[in-house]
Amino acid sequence: MEIEGKLLQLLPVQDIKSQKGVMRKMEFVLEIESKFPKKLCFELWNDKIDLMNANPGNKLKVYFDVDSREYNGKWYTKATAWKVENMENSSSAQNMSNEELPATFSASKEEMDDLPF
Repeated sequence: MEIEGKLLQLLPVQDIKSQKGVMRKMEFVLEIESKFPKKLCFELWNDKIDLMNANPGNKLKVYFDVDSREYNGKWYTKATAWKVENMENSSSAQNMSNEELPATFSASKEEMDDLPF
């Protein structure tokens, strides 16, 4: 699943001891824009935490899985993110004009799109 929203809060990284060793977990809160805005809390685990490159206020696209588990007759649901894209960074790269091309490119974007085969 995927969803877009504004990053409201990054919670501190937690070290969690398990039978497999110590694991790291970080939670973040995303606000989904609609007539009645909703807030969703996602969790990131271990090496995925290092890929988070966003600050509160940034627009994000979050790819995630939802899982529910039963414990003592109650059900608990969690949303685990496995990829987070910062839409602030990607939109600036996509909006480059010909004048913003690096100096190593001598041709315009249109000329580069013509394939020789």
